[in-house]
Amino acid sequence: MPVAARPVLLVVAHGSRDPRHAATVHALVRRLRAARPGLRVETGFLDFTVPSVHGVLESLAAEGVRDVVALPLLLTRAFHAKADIPAVLRDAPARLRIRQAEVLGPSPLLTRALERRLYEAGLGPADKSSTGVVLASAGSTDPEAIAVIADIAREWRRTGWCAVRPAFASASLPRTQDAVRELRALGCARVAVAPYVLAPGFLPDRIARGAAEADVLAEVLGTAPEVVRVLLDRYDEARRPALAALGA
Repeated sequence: MPVAARPVLLVVAHGSRDPRHAATVHALVRRLRAARPGLRVETGFLDFTVPSVHGVLESLAAEGVRDVVALPLLLTRAFHAKADIPAVLRDAPARLRIRQAEVLGPSPLLTRALERRLYEAGLGPADKSSTGVVLASAGSTDPEAIAVIADIAREWRRTGWCAVRPAFASASLPRTQDAVRELRALGCARVAVAPYVLAPGFLPDRIARGAAEADVLAEVLGTAPEVVRVLLDRYDEARRPALAALGA
């Protein structure tokens, strides 16, 4: 398919009153553009931050753009992916053909990104068997999203960590500090907290406070190269039906 015919990639971020959130999203988008030259990537926010998703879609339609892949910058398929984003996309200008891509997780690439952040924080592969990890996510009231986090923790444990426990900053239990104490009681020599979040903000700060008794606190996933790769993979997956229809 010619470069000019590629759908525009619209990264749909949640938004936050915390300016670090938008700064991280924009840095991630810059990495995306660098990773795939020629692909047009735009950013829209659901709340708190401009430009809004609706505003970006209106601008694209006014330019004559026809095809858009809307990619939720979300790690689990919960309320925003199931309700908020589809509602905004349904309200888009009629001339646009929009495909909503899948959320980023779960993905083995994201697990690699979590390990990257732990290693950057001072751990190494040799520390795995003696280190318990708290997989700390933002939290959700959606049972599907909670189950996904629990599944990731179980699968990650099989790669050699002493133990991996899920924790949540809101909506669900246990909290980060409780999971840290559980791993201490289990006998892990050290405890690390791995935030399963994409950008800084209110809930990641709560995770950090909950990690006060841990030995290691990793950074958020942010612009990790594995995150960039997942974004491009989700974009390509969303394009495939259109490519097949064209015989490409």
